[in-house]
Amino acid sequence: MNKGDLIEKVAQDCALTKAAAEKVLNSVFGSITDAVAAGDKVTLVGFGTFAVSERAAREGRNPQSGKAIAIPAKKVVKFKAGAKLAEAMQ
Repeated sequence: MNKGDLIEKVAQDCALTKAAAEKVLNSVFGSITDAVAAGDKVTLVGFGTFAVSERAAREGRNPQSGKAIAIPAKKVVKFKAGAKLAEAMQ
């Protein structure tokens, strides 16, 4: 499922136009993005949690040449599935 499919499903389930459903989804995604970018944790009970994690700097290898390269530290977004989502996978 891609974003277009999700918009169509939300529009159908909520009796909205596709344009309105797209605005709603963009608002939800934007709010989650803004909160995580600010360093906050976003918990959607039953669905999961989005959080920022820091990845330390490390040394890697160029697979073509085998030379060592420095990989800088960076922040990454992690997602942990909630109980209801995890149960749906079984």
